[in-house]
Order: sequence, then structure tokens, then C-alpha cells
Amino acid sequence: MKKLVLALAAFLVAMPAYADITIGVAGSFSGENAFLGEQLKHGVTLAAADINAKGGIKGEKIVLQFADDACDPKQAVSVANKMASLGVKFVVGHACSGASIPASKVYNDEQIFMITPISSSPALTDPGYPTIFRTYGRDDQQGAFIADYIVKHFLDKKAALVDDKSAWGRGIVAEEAKTFAKENFTPVMVDSFNEGDRDFSSLITKFKQKGVQVAFLAGYSTEVGLIVRQMHEQQANVQVVGGDAIFTDQFWSVTGPLGEGVLMSAGADPRKFPEAQPVLAEFRKAGFEPEGYTLNAYAALQVVAEGIARAGADPMKVAAALRASPVNTVIGSIAYDAKGDMTNPAFAMYRWHDGKYIETDK
Repeated sequence: MKKLVLALAAFLVAMPAYADITIGVAGSFSGENAFLGEQLKHGVTLAAADINAKGGIKGEKIVLQFADDACDPKQAVSVANKMASLGVKFVVGHACSGASIPASKVYNDEQIFMITPISSSPALTDPGYPTIFRTYGRDDQQGAFIADYIVKHFLDKKAALVDDKSAWGRGIVAEEAKTFAKENFTPVMVDSFNEGDRDFSSLITKFKQKGVQVAFLAGYSTEVGLIVRQMHEQQANVQVVGGDAIFTDQFWSVTGPLGEGVLMSAGADPRKFPEAQPVLAEFRKAGFEPEGYTLNAYAALQVVAEGIARAGADPMKVAAALRASPVNTVIGSIAYDAKGDMTNPAFAMYRWHDGKYIETDK
């Protein structure tokens, strides 16, 4: 019996030790952009549950460590440092580009793998940090797409470009301006406002003075929604075009019926993808509609899990493995370039109608 016990003990010691894999989730879980954090949280939480239900990552369960940056750059840096101090090697997040960019510098220094399902600024990946990835397209790609649409449909109109001074807002407007210049299309007005502003009277007065007929507003749901409402109050007849920051039901909750006809660009709606249907059914069964970036967040955790399955828990090796071949996700097959950007992002234009956004080519 003693020999049997000793043999069993030796066998147990020789067995591989399975442990939980902690993955950080950083985003705007409070503040005006908390809706982005909600989408991020729902997507990653369900992905972790689904992966764990299938045995985890090679037998190891995923445990999520959440941290709120409120879309604030300084708070995002604190969150990144916290993740590093906790020994977290993989992070899904952040949400706003203005938070992701400074946080990415910490992650690069600490060799932590970061993948954002929302941040789209080229400034995030252009430095070429080896462990920074995303599951969403870049602003230069989306900006050119929007600008092409505006030139095609509003070439004879007086246009304005307006941003909210955020990294995302300034970035996407800059890319649109480049495309406009190539097409010899000159806006009659280029302006900006501040995140958190509530009174847009002066901006709307400028619209009226300049005779603006179509305006691209690079801002988030609350501010753009308020601009739309106040334009109606001041009888400014301007076709509003927004970006993916208003690709959420929160926009309509601010505008109500006044948001009718507002256009916006965003990634092609992943809820229509065949790969997403089983997960879509799970979300809806639980009473949550996975709009906006929810499925991109789900896909982000799938990418992390696949990378670890391929290369182990070394973030640098995971990054190399993900660049080597595509990953199958709920938003389709994702291939990565040297910067950690998707090689095949798809965008679409949408129009708000009766409280819902519908894809449009008109």
C-alpha cells in the first residue's frame, strides 16, 4: 500500500498544474460613455462563459478582471499599471481611443497583450507595438469610406467637418479631409466642440451663417444627439452624418424622433454574419441585444483564447502566432498585419429610422 501511495503521489506531482488564466477587461464602465463599457462587458463575459463551458483554454478556465477607465486618459494609464501590478498578461480593452493610446504605452513597456474591440485611431497601432491588436477597423479606413459617401451623395452641398477634440474625433476628421482634398471637395466650415458640452448654440449659428447643408459630426451619442435636437429647435436644416460613436441606441434615447434620417458609418453589422447566429441567440435569450461593439468584444476574447491555445501564455509569442494565420470568430475570419490591425475590415452606412438603424446606400 505504501508503494502505491508513493507512486500515486509521484504521478500527481508529474501531472501538469492547471490554473486559471486571468484576463483583464478595461473600459468605460462609468461616465457618459458607459454604454461602450456595457457592450464590452457583455461581449467578453459571454465569450468567457462559452469558452469555459467547452473546457477553457487547454483545460484552464478564464477569469475576468474588470477595471474602469471612464474613457479618461489618466485613469486608463492607472488601469494599465494596475493590470501590470496584478501580473495580468492579457487585456481586452480599452474602449475610447483617447484611453487606449496612453494605456498601450504601458502595456508595451510591460509586454502585456492588449486587444481593443472599439478603439479605431491609427495612432494606437502606428507605433508598431508588438502586442497591441484590435477587432475593429481603423479611422483612416473608415474616414475614407465616409468621405467617399459624402462626396458621392452630397457633392453639390455645403459641408462642414466638426470634431469633439478627442483622439477619435480629430483622427477621423483628419482622414476625411485627406479624401476630400483628393476629390477637390472643400468644406465651407471646419470646427470643433468639447466632450461634455451641452449648449451648441454658437456651433449651430455658424452652420446657419455658412449655409451648411450637410455636417459630419465626429462625436459621441450624447453630444451629437444634443446637437441634432438643438438644430431642430433653432430651425437649422442640416443633414447630419455621424461616425460609429453614435452606433448605439443611446443616440436615439437622446434625440427621440428628431434623430430620424441621421446617417452614420460603422463596421458592417456582425449580427448579420452567419458565424454570429448561435451567440446572437444566446444574447437575446438572456434579454440583451448585442448592438454596437458587443460582438467585436466577444471576438476579442476569442482571439486571445486562440492565441494562448496556439502559443502558450507568453504575450509576445501569442502576438506572433496571431499574425501567422487567421482566427475564426463570431465576426468572421480575422487576419492581422504587422501592426496588429485587421487586414479585412468592412464598413457600411446606416440611417436612423423609427428608433432603429438600418443599412442604407442612399
